[in-house]
Amino acid sequence: MKNIVVLDGYALNPGDLDWAPLQALGKVTIYDRTPAGQVAERAKDAHILLTNKAIVSAETINSLPSLEYIGVMATGYNVVDVPAATARKIPVTNVPAYSTASVAQLTFALILELCHQTGLHAESVRAGEWASSVDFSYWKTPLTELDGRTLGIVGFGQIGQAAAKIALAFGMKVIVSHKHPERDKMEGVTFVDLATCFREADIVSLHCPLNQDNREFVNADLLKTMKKTAFLINTSRGPLIHEADLVAALKNGVIAGAGLDVLSSEPPAADNPLVQAPGTVITPHIAWATQSARGRLMRVAIENVQQHLHGKGQNNINKIQ
Repeated sequence: MKNIVVLDGYALNPGDLDWAPLQALGKVTIYDRTPAGQVAERAKDAHILLTNKAIVSAETINSLPSLEYIGVMATGYNVVDVPAATARKIPVTNVPAYSTASVAQLTFALILELCHQTGLHAESVRAGEWASSVDFSYWKTPLTELDGRTLGIVGFGQIGQAAAKIALAFGMKVIVSHKHPERDKMEGVTFVDLATCFREADIVSLHCPLNQDNREFVNADLLKTMKKTAFLINTSRGPLIHEADLVAALKNGVIAGAGLDVLSSEPPAADNPLVQAPGTVITPHIAWATQSARGRLMRVAIENVQQHLHGKGQNNINKIQ
């Protein structure tokens, strides 16, 4: 019987999903969370190791003689030293595209909150301001209509494409900065270069993976090319943005606001100035976390393990079976 260890299962399943299909595959040990210093100890007898955000380093991989498989319970797999796993012929798998609809949905939740400040106005009503108003209607901030506005999308994978479809349904114009416009054409979408995307968009939404070439590419120089009325949205990866530059841009009125579901460090430091910056709506990395998306994530992660046990490869990052 295989020893299966889940290093950090709580975020995926805080109790509303069922581990039973995984438990049918072997002897399963599930930890809610695993501190960095305990990964190797908890994984020492594992044949199959599953992780979401717990780091599986080269040192850890090389200290685990029984290890034969690493499954990442997420799409991004930078938490695993894939070259070290490959050197030991250990397959590494991930779960692509499970949260496309949910991330696109939160993208527009952030956009709509910035446009209408519904939370602020709901709190105003709860505080009695409407009851005491001499007018039948009031608004505490400028309100923005999306129809006819331009959404600029950076990165046009499945999530970017889903966001574009929603934008088109709102009557928005959509421009996209993307490496493969010839491959991913969509009716109603115009492909432009990055500079044009930031300069012409009323809202810029980031939907690109993080790599060494684009780390902190949204910096002061790029932000100052945006419209002063523009919003910046990031539901992708926090380090795409130079946070100090964004704070300065928000404080100085370079742009009007930002909607962020991701930050460069998660959870953020208590004194992270971006958390209190004007014009921000920040959510705690929840775009992926609808029950529907997490259910798909769990199902595919377990299917990946099943396929490995049957001698087949599924979603193998390093092409090892």
